[in-house]
Amino acid sequence: MTSMATTEIPPNGTFAPILPPPICMLLLSVDIGNSRVRAWDVAILIPNTLFLLYLLWKLRVVHAKMRLKSVPVILAFYVMVFIVAAVGVTRCVVSMTVNASYWIGDVADKMIWLVLRFFLLATEMSVVVFGLVFSRLDSKISVILIPLVSSLIALIYSVTQGVLELKYPDPHFHISDNGEGDYDLFAHGGMLFWLISSLVFVLVYFVIWILPWTPLRTKLFLPTRRSFYWYCAFLAAMNALQAVGSGLIYFDHDEGLCIVDITTYAYFSAFHVLVYVTFLRSSFKLAMMPDFSYKPQADERAESDNEAGSDHLPLPHQSSSSDSKEFMDSNLFDSTRFTYSSWSSSIQSDAKQTMVS
Repeated sequence: MTSMATTEIPPNGTFAPILPPPICMLLLSVDIGNSRVRAWDVAILIPNTLFLLYLLWKLRVVHAKMRLKSVPVILAFYVMVFIVAAVGVTRCVVSMTVNASYWIGDVADKMIWLVLRFFLLATEMSVVVFGLVFSRLDSKISVILIPLVSSLIALIYSVTQGVLELKYPDPHFHISDNGEGDYDLFAHGGMLFWLISSLVFVLVYFVIWILPWTPLRTKLFLPTRRSFYWYCAFLAAMNALQAVGSGLIYFDHDEGLCIVDITTYAYFSAFHVLVYVTFLRSSFKLAMMPDFSYKPQADERAESDNEAGSDHLPLPHQSSSSDSKEFMDSNLFDSTRFTYSSWSSSIQSDAKQTMVS
């Protein structure tokens, strides 16, 4: 498969027809008018900018809630999501500013892609690890260590990807810019690397997804929120599509470009939104200054419990002991949507106790 068309002179002296590039390659490389700004970057910039503005608007609410009750996991998630959104916007601006047909512009464009991929992968891994080991976290230091370890693994991945990207650019993503200069689009470390890494991620997320339906459910303290497993299922499906697309490209089938275009756009423009909606949105539904004088009635509490229970899997550890329930109600893990505790109700409870005292 060739990414852009070339003109060849056969032995009989006639010109071979110029074949147009695959339509899905055009989606990655076409400029808006004569601006040298790629439409692909603008398409990713718009949702990232809107989401970053939304997070900035939510900062007052987050600050107010943290003053009422410090929840390290919630704060860690918010900071990671905020960084991803900010770096995503920065990447688009850099890519639209530099000229990739020059060596320095090409390197700058690829480096900012790698930085964004690093933060995305660190966030992705941190969320999964928080979900799987929350029952063994016993201090704020543990909450700090998980993002640090995840970042170290993500750094190793990104450095490997960067070496492959810069030293061994994938020929499928080479652009011949009509004589004005050739350059290589960001190819995620090459199709072979992308294929292998995607398959590894598929295996990891699929195993996590099926854990509640295996005999291990009686031996492991698994998250009870269905949303956590849907999150893993989504990432498994997306990585499976990426594996198919990169595999097709590796074996010179143009159809794979359209598949990786879809998955790449979804991941780099909506993954952080998915994390926010799945694990953080419910934590910020409470008004900035809650009404401490309101006391829920018994039927309201029952209704709230029924609504919360609809997102839970019936795992054995849910009612195994009072100790586990007390642990899951601790302020380290309220409203992370790994357990059934509610941060909002916890805030109101603490506030009412303070007023009484």
